[in-house]
Order: sequence, then structure tokens, then C-alpha cells
Amino acid sequence: MKLYAKKKIPLTWNMNPMDPWGTFRNVRSSESPRSFSAEPTGETFVQSVVSEQKQDTPYDVIYSSIIVAACVLIFLIIATLLFIKGRRSKNEEKSGSILVYPSSQGNASHFLTKEIHFSLPPLRSSSMGNLNEPIVEDSDVDTECLLIPTTHNQRSNSFSCYGLGVIEPSLYKSTLDLDEIQWPEGHIGRLWFSLRYEPSTEKLLVSLLKAKNLPSRTVGTVNSCDPFVRLHLLPDERRYLQSKQKKKTCNPYFDETLVFQVSSKEMMDRILKLTVIDGGRAKKKCEIGHITYPLKDLDFGDGSEQQLFKIDLEKEPHEIKSDLGELLISLVYNENLNRLSATVIEARRLKFQGDKHEAYVRVTLNQHYRGVKEKRTRIARPSRDGEVTFTEGFNFKLAPNQVDISSLAFHVFQATSGYGRDKLIGKCVLGSYMFARGKALDQWNIAISNPMEQRQEWHILCE
Repeated sequence: MKLYAKKKIPLTWNMNPMDPWGTFRNVRSSESPRSFSAEPTGETFVQSVVSEQKQDTPYDVIYSSIIVAACVLIFLIIATLLFIKGRRSKNEEKSGSILVYPSSQGNASHFLTKEIHFSLPPLRSSSMGNLNEPIVEDSDVDTECLLIPTTHNQRSNSFSCYGLGVIEPSLYKSTLDLDEIQWPEGHIGRLWFSLRYEPSTEKLLVSLLKAKNLPSRTVGTVNSCDPFVRLHLLPDERRYLQSKQKKKTCNPYFDETLVFQVSSKEMMDRILKLTVIDGGRAKKKCEIGHITYPLKDLDFGDGSEQQLFKIDLEKEPHEIKSDLGELLISLVYNENLNRLSATVIEARRLKFQGDKHEAYVRVTLNQHYRGVKEKRTRIARPSRDGEVTFTEGFNFKLAPNQVDISSLAFHVFQATSGYGRDKLIGKCVLGSYMFARGKALDQWNIAISNPMEQRQEWHILCE
């Protein structure tokens, strides 16, 4: 007969040599009934205790590692903060150092700082000079306002060059011109620029300095102007140079230098044209005024000196007179017949060579710079006034889709004896924006946009 009973296992104290703190455990028997023998086997009890100890050991190692890692991380953060604070304090001490000049005593201590580079403006007069000395101003050109500042690589540790306690009169000198205070009525602006020509490189350098008193495009507003300057070398108006645009100012400072490549021979026949334009509106640009200057009046010199100019703008440019002469031309366009009629009326101030003064005009219709049709007038002689009258008209077939690629070239020749020996006096070209500028472009556009309306204009001849 088998007896079933619950056996209560007493508390045991097992000292594990691998665990310095020891292990106290309460081992209870399983609640499930099992067979009971008089002498229980000790092998099963020892194995159960050892297995429980092996399961608890990895968790203790993990907890210890986490605590050690946290301590190391906190130490590194504190050390980094202390290092950064020390570096900042050193930089503040260096930047906050004060330069103290040595006293007259040799043993006096003083601080040293790193070298600071700075430059002083050039002296215009002696600081110890006579303060009542009269100041001479040039009434023609305000050269002092136009001088380009130069930098001097000079360094000084004291201000003894000015003299302590002495007034420097140049610092209190007013550079404002009386003309700039009281602008004349109807004034539309004034432009400052300089010119210099280098004969060795055949370069014309135009330096744009500033402009004053430009009008605002909106009445009652201030600085409502976005100006820029466009430069031409007449009689060629197709090519030009242009400055950068200045925003919202009626008194812009440009400080730009533009370069034209022109030979010394061409300088005698060229005219510099400066046009100030307000480009504030996106689609429509307004011309404020113009300045024309004949380059034959420019003193070349050796190419090292530049001449300064201060000129008021004019609403319309001066009429340019060519040494080669002028030609009066009339244009009429018939849209129904696709016909362009050009009439050569007369010429004046033609530059003849030799004793035989006879001339004729050759008219050529060009498309994409290629001659399509060519006609010529009869030979005519000048009158007592020097005018040569032709009054001959020519018709050319011109479709509306060919207007933008077409142009009319008028060549004036001096008739001489012998075939092929006629000398070209000058020419002018009327056409679209691809071929012409100025009056030639305006007359062409008006004739095309206003059919059956006759318009005649004088055009200067160029080589």
C-alpha cells in the first residue's frame, strides 16, 4: 500500500563560492502529489538549486554594466563642458586686451596685442598750416567730387601725423556745389563721367561715376527711379554698352568702367552718346535724357590721364552733322499690293574729292544681309547751295512676313570717268531692329505700321 503525503523541506543555506554575498533560498516541494519514500534522494534537490542560481546570474551582470556605463558617460559630459568653458574664457581675455602705449619710464609695464592693419586718408593740407588759406575751386569741372579714391598701404600706431589739438580744415570743407542746391527749372539730371584713350591698345575707357537730380517716374514720390546708362559710338547705333541698373534712387553711384575698341583714325569721326534710361517698368523703359560728346575734342595724350566731365542731360540729343553728308529719303508702304516705295529726294553737304562733283545713289533691297534687288538714280550735279537733287522713286516687292528680315541700303557714289572707278562717299541703312537704329529704325517702323502714309527724314551718311 502506497502512502501519499506532503513533505515540508526545511530552509537551507547554500554558500556558493562564485557569489560573495551568498544565496538564501526557500525551496518548496511541488504541490502535485508524488510518491514518498522513507529516505528522499539528495541528488534531485542539489540539481534544482544549482539550476536556479545559473538562471539569476546574467541579470546581475547586465545591471552592473549599465550602472558603470552611465557613470562614465556623465564624467565625459562634465569634462567636455569644463573644457569648452575654459576655451571661451581664454578667447575673451585675448579679445578684450587693451593696447597701452609705453610711458616715458623705461621700467613701466605695458600690454602687447597683435598687429592691427588700418589706413588713414591722404592729407590734403598740412595739419599745422594756415587755416585762413583761401580754397581755390574749379568752376568748370568739379574735380574734387570726381576724384577716384586710392588706397594707401600705410600703417601708423599713433595720430601724431595730424597733430593733436589742431583742427584739420579739409575735414570741414563742404563739397556741395551751389549749382546742386539750386537746380535750374526743367532740369532732368546731371551725369559725371571720365574719358581716357589708350593709343597703344586702341581702347576708349569710359568711367561712369554718378548722376544727380534724376526725375522720379511717379509724380509726388521720392527715389522712384531705377536708372542705368547706355553708351553708343555714333553713327553706329546698333552696338552699345550698358551699365548695371541701380534700384530706387534718383542720385545713383555707378563706379563702372566700360571699354570700346576703336582705332585712332575712327576716333576723329565718332561721337560718344550716353543715354540715361529708367528701367523700372518691366515692359516699358523710359529714356530720361541724352549726352553727346565728339571724340575729336578729346585730348589723347599718352593714354595715362583721364579727363573728367560734368554735363547736364538733354531731352533730345544734339543733331549730329556728318562730314560725309546727309540724304533725304521718303518711305511709303502699300499693304494691299505688298509694295514698298522708296524715294531719294536730295542730298546735301556731300564730301566730294577732286574737281568733278557728280553723284548718284544706288538703292539695294537686302534680306538676311543678301542683296535681292538693286536700283540706281541718275547722275546729278550739286546746285549753288551745294544740294544735289534726285527726286526719284523705286518700288520693291515686300510681303508682310518679310518685313523683319529686310532692309534698304542707300549708297551715295561720286561719279568719275571710267567703268568701276566710282568712289563711295557714304551710306545709310533703313530697316528693322536687326539692321537699323535711331531715325532709320523709326522711319521704317512708322512706314510699315501706317500703310499709305508718307514720311521723309534726313539721314547722315557713314562709311
